[in-house]
Amino acid sequence: MSRISDLQKNLFGGTTSNARQFGMISTLVAIVVLFQIWTDGLTLTSGNLIAVVSQYSYILILAVGMLMVIVAGHIDLSVGSVAAFTGIVVAKAMQEHSLPWPLAILLGLLVGAAIGAWQGFWVAYIGVPAFIVTLAGMMLFRGANQYIGNADTVPVPEGFRKIGAGFLPEVGPDTGYNNLTLLLGVAACAGVVWREWTARQTRREMKADLAPLWVTGVRLAVMIGIIVFATLRFAGGRVGTSLPISGIILIALVLAYSHYTRNTIGGRHIYAVGGNARAAELSGVKLKRVNFAVMMNMSVLAALAGMIFVARSSASGPQDGLSWELDAIAAVFIGGAAVSGGLGTVSGSIVGGLVMALLNNGLQLQGVGSDMVQIIKGLVLLLAVAFDVYNKSQGRFSIIATLTRPFRRDDPAGTAAPPAPASDADKTKIPS
Repeated sequence: MSRISDLQKNLFGGTTSNARQFGMISTLVAIVVLFQIWTDGLTLTSGNLIAVVSQYSYILILAVGMLMVIVAGHIDLSVGSVAAFTGIVVAKAMQEHSLPWPLAILLGLLVGAAIGAWQGFWVAYIGVPAFIVTLAGMMLFRGANQYIGNADTVPVPEGFRKIGAGFLPEVGPDTGYNNLTLLLGVAACAGVVWREWTARQTRREMKADLAPLWVTGVRLAVMIGIIVFATLRFAGGRVGTSLPISGIILIALVLAYSHYTRNTIGGRHIYAVGGNARAAELSGVKLKRVNFAVMMNMSVLAALAGMIFVARSSASGPQDGLSWELDAIAAVFIGGAAVSGGLGTVSGSIVGGLVMALLNNGLQLQGVGSDMVQIIKGLVLLLAVAFDVYNKSQGRFSIIATLTRPFRRDDPAGTAAPPAPASDADKTKIPS
């Protein structure tokens, strides 16, 4: 068992964090391959991949915010209703008051911030559990959506639709591909190489163990290969389509929030609060400020997701946002966040969301009914959390446990040994 652990650490760059990240991607790739075979090659066509990003980007945006809420030890059940309420407010403002669509987007974000401040106040400063506050918000803003919209659909102007249904424009010479998407792919490859190089430099300066150079080369080759494949797929769709604008927004948010949660004091405070709120407060963390901030941030992202959905649908309606909170929560837990808080990553939540999105898409391509899709998605979520609990209690290596490692919370020791009881001080430690 120790030999397997050593091999994993060496192969994935000397850290268990890299091994877990590689495992998450491997799980996603396995699902893609399964449906690629099952659907006779439809899953990885340009049209289908573009449709998946366009259809599920707003859920992945919600997952980014929900991760921070769950890591802090809370839950938000109101995100779907907040998204629907923001959508109808923005649509009404543009239709009835001729508000220009750029200002309408700003209005929507302000509405989300106001709702988040309201709910954050009750959670952080009054002490009402987030579950209760957001359950009330779910009912309140769902009713407000139907009251303002009078249960009717409200269309939105063409310019506004670009954020949900638009694509990168065609520029430059005719190469048979969308040139801007190709440039983004080149930038992504350069970013991966730069990050790997800086990581090795940092470890060398700290006199930490370095993975063999051939391992770095293999890892880079795999990641760059995936990026190139995805770039060509998105850039090679039918004329007029490419990487959706909503996908660009999602990528920007993932990069920004990944940096914030991993490399800033504020991000580390969120993990500290989720690990042990009392110990974090005694260590100087502003507990109320953190709780207020994560709730407010969640509502802002819910407002953004709602506007993207309305833009893609060309209208706001009374059924918008139904069950979105469940999909966002499922994505976060499948992506490896701990039920008790304190653990989880933005990238893991995105992978969890993609697992759900591709599962949903693949089943639909096969003509599976919506009832069975819901049943399968529920079973996937249950099994993901069950494996988390089971593997924590068993503490022994198995093929199944290794394949499902991305679905489980972090193993601080990097082995299959059962965790030792942690003191309050230990619980505030944040994994790198």
